[in-house]
Amino acid sequence: MKLTLSQEQQQLRQSVRSFLRTASPLPKVRQGYDPQVYSRLNGELGLSGLIIPEEYGGAGAGLIELAVALEETGAALLPGPFLATTFAAIALTRVPDKELLTGIAEGRIAATLSGDEIAYDGVAVRGRLTQILSGMEADVLVAPARSADGAVMVAVDLAGPGVTRTALETLDITRGQAEVVMDGAPCRVLGPPPETGIGDRLCVALAAEQLGVMRAALDAIVAYAKIRVAFGRYIGSYQGVKHKLADMHCKLEQAESIVRYAAWAADESPAELPGAAALAQAYVGRACFEVARDHLLLHGGIGFTWEHDAHLFYKRAKADEVLMGPPRMHRARLAELLEVL
Repeated sequence: MKLTLSQEQQQLRQSVRSFLRTASPLPKVRQGYDPQVYSRLNGELGLSGLIIPEEYGGAGAGLIELAVALEETGAALLPGPFLATTFAAIALTRVPDKELLTGIAEGRIAATLSGDEIAYDGVAVRGRLTQILSGMEADVLVAPARSADGAVMVAVDLAGPGVTRTALETLDITRGQAEVVMDGAPCRVLGPPPETGIGDRLCVALAAEQLGVMRAALDAIVAYAKIRVAFGRYIGSYQGVKHKLADMHCKLEQAESIVRYAAWAADESPAELPGAAALAQAYVGRACFEVARDHLLLHGGIGFTWEHDAHLFYKRAKADEVLMGPPRMHRARLAELLEVL
């Protein structure tokens, strides 16, 4: 097991970072989802196809490479359906569908994934799903469905007949959610649901984004502590600030090790993945929120204003903390896996 990145993985990180620095800086993030940026992200970097097998037009990379990319999109607070499409792609690699996987790899299709079941009558689906990530921006919904013959995975055209989408007011203004109501909506059956593995891989992917949020927040407050003067001294020279920054740095270092290990387990050691994924969300989700919170607090009064970027990191961190379930749920699962209950 290697917890350091290879030269190729470092180059991937730098390519994504350089692209987002110019194409999606924080002032642009405030404007919300830009389809042109998403199109370029896929056309120039091929990020949505990163983990899609080569036979479907993807790069055939592993979760380690995906984690590198997600860390950078997290640090940039990238708006839009990239994370949702990544979640759907992770599921679709276990239920291979040529049309969807090829469309995602080429950047033509933005998808989203639901973990909640809908009803399937053999022709169409019915159901109401809430808090669908990037539900307004996605083209296709991938979801489990229950019929008289058992469970299947289906794909639903979100712009098709029988589908109503309503944007939800959310804490995180950089990435939306939607309520999706299906009433006799046509669908395509993809196959039986995978038995295991998808949820764990989603937890690792989300932890990688959270690691990026942490890193960007810490970098920003360290830079601020070097230039902000209070009572005739740079605030970074005060012991209380030094201690807080040191604590934030330790959380980041621990989170990075956990994410690297979990991504390695997803690619190389499936038996270790359940515990690694539970650990990732038990620790990284909470640590990300704490770092984003302290980033805001250390900015003082300016950090609480709408004009400052601190609240953008705070809100993304809080929304991500519960996206795959609260940390206490993952702690309980980890304890069960370790047989310490």
